[in-house]
Amino acid sequence: MAEKLLLRALAGETLDVPPIWMMRQAGRYLPEYRATRAEAGDFLSLCYNSDLAAEVTLQPIRRYGFDAAILFADILLIPDALGADLWFVTGEGPRLSTIETAEDFAKLKGPDDVHDHLAPVYETVRILSRELPDETTLIGFAGAPWTVATYMIAGRGTPDQGPAHALKAENRDLFDAIINRLTEATIAYLSAQIDAGAEVVKIFDSWAGSLKGQDFHDYALAPAKRIISALKAKYPDTPIIAFPREGGENYIGFAKATGADCVALDNSVDAAWAAEHVQVDGCVQGNLASSHMVTGGDALVSETRAIVEAFSKGPHIFNLGHGITPDANPENVQLMIDTVRGG
Repeated sequence: MAEKLLLRALAGETLDVPPIWMMRQAGRYLPEYRATRAEAGDFLSLCYNSDLAAEVTLQPIRRYGFDAAILFADILLIPDALGADLWFVTGEGPRLSTIETAEDFAKLKGPDDVHDHLAPVYETVRILSRELPDETTLIGFAGAPWTVATYMIAGRGTPDQGPAHALKAENRDLFDAIINRLTEATIAYLSAQIDAGAEVVKIFDSWAGSLKGQDFHDYALAPAKRIISALKAKYPDTPIIAFPREGGENYIGFAKATGADCVALDNSVDAAWAAEHVQVDGCVQGNLASSHMVTGGDALVSETRAIVEAFSKGPHIFNLGHGITPDANPENVQLMIDTVRGG
């Protein structure tokens, strides 16, 4: 374990070459992924087929030799396990039954009732812990309560998370109950992933940036702190990465306030700024714009080098500022890796 670069960075070590992985590295930009998804039949079937989910998790490791593999799953498996109806529309994304009233909420299962439904995910983790190369770290993950709640309340992704903000303003008690239920379920879900073999877990708060002022503290920072505190009490040696995407100034102090071992950064913040204001508290992850995986060329190389240089004086995990997109060129991923590792 001491030789796994990602774990060394998460422990606070400054490395000559940062470890590297990509968000959504198992995905539609890879032809081997598309073939496996076709075999599964649909996206949810792929998530719940332990053998095929492990296969797509391993594909980018075989192709690129990333320093970490992240479990192939989806942040909406928790609402699915809680009893929400979940389906995916080709080309449009997820759809869910909505939680808009106390009666809707009352139909949800409790956090202790989700384990059996999510058992295939834990089996995927067990397969990966056996099959990954010795030097590759296995990352488990979950969506943060606020981000998952935005989908459960709206029934789909929205550009401004408007329905969730409206419910938060109109019925704070119901909104708080949703956040609390998701927080408890997330603790149980991540605990089970760690029990199955995840060496690191990451909390994705993709829509944290739409929370402003006290709301950011109450619904991005506080739930992350509660999840991390519960996990650290049980698994003190398991590193945790937090990603309050588009947090801006709220990235400052987020690690200390929540207990996270690393803060992942989106590409809306400058790496030099983040090195001065965020990396001072420990490991950071990021933050190349995912558009470079589409366009490639000299701009990819120069920006990659600039990020590596900006974070070179402290612990750093190289990653994108958000997930790789389906239109990315696999050759640009290799160029990025070669640039990070070769200078």
